[in-house]
Amino acid sequence: MYRAQWDRIRGRLRDEFGEAAFKSWLNPLALAEVRDGIARICVPTRFLRDWVITHYGDRLRALWGKEDASITEIDIIVLPSAMQASVSPCKPAPIPAQAASPDTANAADEIGAPLDPRYTFDNFVVGKPNEFAYAAARRVAESDTVSFNPLFLYGGVGLGKTHLMHAVAWHIRERNPNRSVIYLSAEKFMYRFVRALRYQDTMSFKEQFRSVDVLMIDDVQFIGGKDSTQEEFFHTFNSLVDQGRQIIISADKSPSDLQGMEERLRSRLGCGLVADIHATSYELRLGIIGSKAEQMGVNVPVKVAEFLAHKITSNVRELEGALNRVVAHAQLVGRDITLESTQEVLHDLLRANDRRITIEEIQKRVAEHFNIRVADMHSARRARQVARPRQVAMYLAKQLTSRSLPEIGRKFGGRDHTTVMHAVKKVEELRAGDSSFAEDVELLRRMLEN
Repeated sequence: MYRAQWDRIRGRLRDEFGEAAFKSWLNPLALAEVRDGIARICVPTRFLRDWVITHYGDRLRALWGKEDASITEIDIIVLPSAMQASVSPCKPAPIPAQAASPDTANAADEIGAPLDPRYTFDNFVVGKPNEFAYAAARRVAESDTVSFNPLFLYGGVGLGKTHLMHAVAWHIRERNPNRSVIYLSAEKFMYRFVRALRYQDTMSFKEQFRSVDVLMIDDVQFIGGKDSTQEEFFHTFNSLVDQGRQIIISADKSPSDLQGMEERLRSRLGCGLVADIHATSYELRLGIIGSKAEQMGVNVPVKVAEFLAHKITSNVRELEGALNRVVAHAQLVGRDITLESTQEVLHDLLRANDRRITIEEIQKRVAEHFNIRVADMHSARRARQVARPRQVAMYLAKQLTSRSLPEIGRKFGGRDHTTVMHAVKKVEELRAGDSSFAEDVELLRRMLEN
């Protein structure tokens, strides 16, 4: 009975909050038990627990109350994924570092580059910008036959290409230690080829690279303009494809956009599956912060995580670097992580992103924060879940821009200046009487100002 109720509640949550929010925050929730009027729901991390309580706790209680009036309390508990196996879709994390047999792994590492044990599928945070590339990489890693050749991953710096390639290698070695996997950068491939030419040992080079089961070349754009290396790579590529061996390539651009590449090589690179990784979204950045904090064993307040996800938007590497700085500072000086300390530690990084605040930017940030559409800022809708965020945006526009009240009103669907005055007054009253609301407004102001 309770399982059926929980399934209906999950369906309503998906309908109310949308597919993106559901996949990011609500899908990992699993019903553990219902006893003595308490429904216990488990989540895999502390960060996710705090986020769900803050943003979805009231709605969960209301939906359970409608389903079963005897349920008077919702208890959200943290259970690591390995312990959740019987109650949720979470799976135990594999232990990749010892997965491959020593002989196979060492032989591959002698030719290629070592794999980073942190870069596994379980540590890769999936969101809309990278879900296609993730699914493709997972398919290749779990398949005993070649699904598509090559798998070509491309995207900007620091978006997760290398992470996915390492994850594929770890997973293949874990599933089948006898398969030989070589991972290396295009620069290292070029270095090894030039070295083989210098020492007249090209036959050994060809045998090494044309006898592997899986060849993975990272940042292939670096062989652009290197004609002899391209020639050898082209023949290696053809030899492996003809033998039915898997090839996985990454680059910063799609095959057709690679500069300095021969046309025949560009054509070959694009003949398999090409999967791009887009710039990170706010939800994905938030998930990455939560996952990273969990791995580090530190408690990052939700407000700080939201602040970082809004402000550090360039790439995952910079985001993780910012979090590392904040955590290191807190541990070294023996203080808790706060919004104030985060701003202080990252002042140089935040200043680099400074720009003039616009009403459009305010509307976008507030809409993201309250999970409504930007179009609702201009609409005539008066429902509270839309009207309140709109009032907050008007208040911040008055505080953070030099626009007049009539100008602000026009930016919000042609509203009168008296409507803006009322919004400012209402928000000030709510801030004075509701500390949680005041914190939300303060967080938004800090994110926009810094």
